[in-house]
Amino acid sequence: MKVIEMARRLGVTADTVRFYTRIKILNPTKSKANGYREYSDKDVNRLRFVLSARQLGFSVEDIQEILAHADKKKSPCPTVRRLIDQRLHETERQLRETLKLRDRMQQAVLEWSQKPDKAPTGHMLCHLIEEFTAEDRL
Repeated sequence: MKVIEMARRLGVTADTVRFYTRIKILNPTKSKANGYREYSDKDVNRLRFVLSARQLGFSVEDIQEILAHADKKKSPCPTVRRLIDQRLHETERQLRETLKLRDRMQQAVLEWSQKPDKAPTGHMLCHLIEEFTAEDRL
């Protein structure tokens, strides 16, 4: 099947199929008749796996590592477990940082609702931000 057929079959864009082909996750054959790339059912299954892994937070590099094990007929499961543990820790760290940011934003909204508007001066652009961040550093 051609790029567009594979893309439609999996509900992705043709550019997505081309991207994974360019980074060699997919390895279509070239048609001798017209030079078009021809994707097999194996390529469909491989891309379906990639899309599932991406939904779980695996990076492209992670997926390449996982596929390298599978291509050598070695179980990728230990690698998958290790990588998902790393991704989970990263996600939890990002969540904590996001929650801190949300708290700061909520505090800003509360404080700024009580403050007047001011025009910029030579020393200040927006007193709301500058006073808030100055207080935050103390």
